[in-house]
Order: sequence, then structure tokens, then C-alpha cells
Amino acid sequence: MRESHGLARLEDAQAVQDGVTARGLAAGRRLVGRKIGLTSAAVQAQMGVDQPDYGVLWADYAFSSGDEVAISRFMQPRAEGEIAFVMERGIEDPAASMTDLIGAIAYALPAIEIVDSAIADWNIGLVDTIADNASGGGFALGSSPRALAGLDLRLAGMMMTRNGRTVSTGLGAACMGHPLNATLWLVRKMASLGRPVAAGDVILSGALGPVVPVSGGDVFSLEIMGFEPLQIAFDTGDQAQ
Repeated sequence: MRESHGLARLEDAQAVQDGVTARGLAAGRRLVGRKIGLTSAAVQAQMGVDQPDYGVLWADYAFSSGDEVAISRFMQPRAEGEIAFVMERGIEDPAASMTDLIGAIAYALPAIEIVDSAIADWNIGLVDTIADNASGGGFALGSSPRALAGLDLRLAGMMMTRNGRTVSTGLGAACMGHPLNATLWLVRKMASLGRPVAAGDVILSGALGPVVPVSGGDVFSLEIMGFEPLQIAFDTGDQAQ
């Protein structure tokens, strides 16, 4: 989009994202949360950017552990393992503290985010990915909610396999030092934009390790310390071009 539409400013990219979101809502789609992306130094290096991005989560692209996902719904999907938080209360203060955030979170879950891009060959910059909903495709949540008390999310190890082979590993610390650091950045950013996170929202806090390509027929399993494994499969249908 920076090349085809001359996008150069982050404000312009956000306006594009907002316009696409408004069209989705007008068509009857339902928002279920927010996402922060590009929090891992490894993923930033893969994507060629140097700061996080942010986008929205849609109900019609939400999946659960054990689901089979139609790969034809995506253009050039990739998968990454991360921690999701479900909010018990919203946060409207752009200067919210970490204590405010912890008190507002109901529980944490493991998540596989299915990232996707309308930009050919993933040749993206920051304005591209913001305009394209932070490369948001879909997401799958695990079935083992955990309260924050007793979890060490900073040192939680992550391993993701594809068809039984390990393809991505990492730690919670890879996500801006701690997944809660990334989440605090996101809730402050959304509040400053006048789009605060709300009670019940799902928050995807960012990748714990490298993002990996997805092909038809792939089966992904995600294990994050402190949670039960999460598994999703993709059908063998042709990918949309």
C-alpha cells in the first residue's frame, strides 16, 4: 500500500484500517478484541520493521482448539504462538498502569494467531501492515484458561510444531520482555486513539517466537508452559490467490 496507494504516514494507514473496520461492522461483522503484532525482535526482523503494530479481531475468524480451518479463507497464511488475555473490565485511561491492567484481566489462554497479508510476497512496511489490520487473519484459542496468579509468563517456554516437527520456539520474554508489557502498550494505544479495549475483549499479546508458513493439510500444535496444548488443522483446499 505504501507503493500502490502512496501511504507514508502512520495516521493515513490507521485511517485505512479504520475505514475497512467500519465497512466490516456495517456489513454485520462483530468485533471480539484487539491484537498487537510485531512484538518479537525475531518477527520484526522477519518483517523488516522496528516497532509494534495493532489491529482488530473478528468473531467470524475466531477458532478453538481442535478445529479444522478452511485454508481457502486466507491469502498467504502464517502461524505464530502467543498468549491471549480476556478482559474482565475495559481500560479507557491512556496512562493506565500495569496494576490497572493486571486487575482488569480475567484470565490468560494459549493462542495461535493466523496472520495473513494482502501485500504480495509479504513485502510489507509498518504502514502496510497497519492499513492491512496488522496482518490479522484469524486466531485460535486454547481451552485451558488460567488466572495470572501463579503463572510466570516471562519465562514461559513456547514450542509450536507443524505436522509433528518443531518449527517455532520461544519465551514470554521475547514479547517486549513480557506479554503483559505488550498488552499494556496496546491498551494505552487504543485508549489514546479513542477506541479503548472493553470488558470481554480478547487481546492477542504478540508472538513468542518466529512466525511460520501454513499450507493446506498442515496440523499445528502449540505448547506453552502452564497451559494445556492447543491444536488446529487446516484443510487441504486450494489457497486463494
